[in-house]
This record gives sequence, structure tokens and C-alpha cells, in this order.
Amino acid sequence: MLFPTEPTLTTPLESALLDRRRVLGGLGLTGLGMLAGSDFASAAPLQKSGGVPPVVSVQTQARAQAPLELLPPRRIDLSGVPEEWARNQGSLLPEYNRYLTNLKLKFISPQQVIEAHAKNHGSIWNTLPPKTWWTRMGYTLRVADRIALEMNVNQVEVVSAYRCPPYNAHCDGAKSGSWHQANVAVDVKFPVRASQVTATARNLRDRGLFKGGVGGYWNFTHIDTRGENMNW
Repeated sequence: MLFPTEPTLTTPLESALLDRRRVLGGLGLTGLGMLAGSDFASAAPLQKSGGVPPVVSVQTQARAQAPLELLPPRRIDLSGVPEEWARNQGSLLPEYNRYLTNLKLKFISPQQVIEAHAKNHGSIWNTLPPKTWWTRMGYTLRVADRIALEMNVNQVEVVSAYRCPPYNAHCDGAKSGSWHQANVAVDVKFPVRASQVTATARNLRDRGLFKGGVGGYWNFTHIDTRGENMNW
């Protein structure tokens, strides 16, 4: 079943359309081979100044599945989350946990993702991503989950995921137009050499799993689904 192409998100009102369509409903990244129905994220060029996140639209070709809301919620484990941060997220936190649970990831838990958001630099706290952008990260997390399957490892550490602009501005080495601000990027660690993770991610991308950037660092790998292949 082919879902309609999502419009380019340029305003909060237009962005709200993304939640009302289950654009990531059927991305099946559980086999060793590539599935014919896969998602592709395409994005406008990254703006170079002002720390403004890029505009992203999502096109999905996948099998229809039951609505995500039919799955039961999972209890939130906040043992590794600062109380102040959790309090600031309010009612969105359990809803976000439910969304992550419904992704049915094999190697990445909702708790890991939430803890990656729950960070601060002094008085500057990171936040949950805007609700209308949640499905963007869902796609990227599925890519990371698929890489773990390919490498036959069952441990994935999410070092960084969404970063709100004020928090991103205080992260060492972060660019003002970082794709983390668009909720399409993750930095991940696996219990193997980072260079091996980077090579596997690029191989899967080149085989058609996703379109995006793969950055290799000495102790982690950056993966994003910007819609344009980039290496560094």
C-alpha cells in the first residue's frame, strides 16, 4: 500500500499533518535482507546560520498495520532521568514513552532514548522533540536497530538524539544547523569498534536502507536520515 507523500513542513499548522498520518506504520527492518517497502526521508538544504533546524518531509511506501495506539502503554522507568527534567516535560513524557514502545525496537529501549534527551548544560536543559516530529526519530531509530541486527549485537547506547536549539548551542563541537535539531539524527555506540559500526551503516545505506549522513568518530557513530547521502 502506498501512502501519500507528506507535505513539506514549514509551519506548526502544516507540521500537525505529520502526526495524523501514520507515515512510519510499516517499516519492516527485522530481516537480514532489504524489504521492498522502506521509508525515505528527504530534506531541504541545511540552513547555515541562526541555528534553525532544516525542513524535512517524509515519503513512505510500506505495508499498512494496526494503529499504534492499539498497543498497551509501558511503564516509564525514570530511574536514570533527572526529576527536574521529567517534571518540565509534563504530560508529553508518558505519551512519548508510549510512542517509542509502539515502535517495537529490538535493541533500543524507550528508556534509552528518553535518557538521551534528558540532559543539560548548566541551566540549559534539553527537551523532548516537538510532537509533530516524533515520527522522524522513529524512522532513524529503526535504522539504528537494523544496524544492530546486521552486526549481531544486542547492546546499543544512544548517546545523543534530539537536541533543542538552546541546548545544541551549548554542546561542544555541535554545529548551529545540526541535524539533531530536526529530530532525524542519533549518535550511537555499539560494543564493537566504532569504525566497524560506521562501515556497516554505510553499507546498509548504500544497499538502500535509508538516505542520510553517516559520520565516523573514534568512539561513536552519527547516523541521520536527512535524505541526502553524506560521509565524514
